[in-house]
Formats: sequence, structure tokens, C-alpha cells
Amino acid sequence: MAISLAPLISSRELLVAWTVRTIRARYQQSLLGWFWAIVQPAASVAIYSLVFTLVVPVQTGGFPYPVFSYIAVVPWTLLSTSLTDMTGSLVGNIALVQKIYFPRQILAISAMAARLMDFGVAASLLVILMLAYHSPFFFSALIYLPLILVVQLMLTTGLGLACAALNVFYRDVQTVLVLVLQLWFYASPVIYPVSLVPERYTWIYYLNPMAGILQAYRDTLLTGAAPGLYLLPAALFSLLLLLGGQWIFRRYEPLFADII
Repeated sequence: MAISLAPLISSRELLVAWTVRTIRARYQQSLLGWFWAIVQPAASVAIYSLVFTLVVPVQTGGFPYPVFSYIAVVPWTLLSTSLTDMTGSLVGNIALVQKIYFPRQILAISAMAARLMDFGVAASLLVILMLAYHSPFFFSALIYLPLILVVQLMLTTGLGLACAALNVFYRDVQTVLVLVLQLWFYASPVIYPVSLVPERYTWIYYLNPMAGILQAYRDTLLTGAAPGLYLLPAALFSLLLLLGGQWIFRRYEPLFADII
């Protein structure tokens, strides 16, 4: 782990510069600019709210459904967009990979860091929603939210590095990822509460790390409670994926320039 982080620390200025470049390239000629970071999750929540409040009502424990779903949609959007960008980060920068030596992880990690900016912008709408629906704010969330975000970033980084490396050798990885994300979305409590899962299957359900992560966001923001023990499997699994993803990336990094 220390060996893998050392090149990134020494090249931190390049990481910051490439992240800024990625953000500028994304919104430089965009008509709405940063507003797009809010449009995607907001539009999704609007549709979910219509369906799951009018057509198929879902019990959310008394919490307004728009707030309930938006809390999960924003981190899910961070995961899905980050993984998509990270997977194509090496192949999309062929000239750099072939001609210049630098820690290749920078390309993948900067793609995720750029999406963190979108995450922050989209999260600002949550404050407006909570005010509109008179949802209380809990100062304890300021303590727990960074911890939950770190767990999610470990999960995203590990999977993103592995997918980016494998996509160099097998270009259909990006296509498979789209299918996996679609299935993973419905296997996670994004549009429904965990309470709908039969109690005898809950322990199996929480083997999905995003289930524990999303539930932790909801418990912290909606009730002010500390994340429960369900977050421990998610944290452990995310750490293992982070180590495994770094190992895969470092193992095949010397071959990237030749294969691409």
C-alpha cells in the first residue's frame, strides 16, 4: 500500500493539475456548466418520486420520498460516473501512456476526483430539499459523513483501478460495467428502503457494500444516528477491493504502453 501511494504523493501536483484539466474540459463549452451536476440526480429523483409515491407507494418511515431517495441517488451517481470515467481513463489517453512516463494511477484517480466536484455540487441541492420539506439538520452528520465518504471512495478507487487496467487488455470491460451497474443499482437501496428486504436475508443483502454505505448516509442525514454495524462489512470489503485493485493495476502497469 505504501509503495503504491508513494508515486502519487510525489506527483500530487500533476494529480491536481490533471483533475482541474478534466473538470475544465467537461464544462468548458457546456451551456449549463455545473448545473448538469444537479440535473441528472434531480431528474432521476423527480421520476422516482412520481412512481413510488403515486403509482407504487413505498414506505420510507415517514420521511419525504424526494429527500429519502436523493440522499442515495447522489452517492450512487458518484459511484457510477466515477467507475465509468476511470475505466476509460487509460484507453482515452493513449498518447500520454505511450510517450510519457508518470504514475498511470493519476489518470484513473483524477477521473474520480473530478466527479467528486460534481458530488459536492449535487449535494448542495439536498440542503434545499431538506429545507423545503422541513427535515431537521443534525450536526452529528458532519462527523459521520466524511467517514462514510472515505469508505465509498475506497470502494470506488479499488474497482476503478482494476477496471481501468483490465480495460486495456479487454475493451469490452466498459460494456460489461454498464450491465453490472444496472444490476447493482437495483440490488442497492437507492429507490427503496432496506426495510423491504426480508429480515432473514438482511445479512446477505449487506454483503453488497453499497447497501451499507447508502444506509449509513440515510441514517446519518435523516436521523442523526451513527452508522450501524452494517457499515463494517462494507468498510472491510472496500478495503480489500482497494488493495486488490491497486495490486492488479501495479501488476499490469508495465504492459500498458505496449498493449494500447
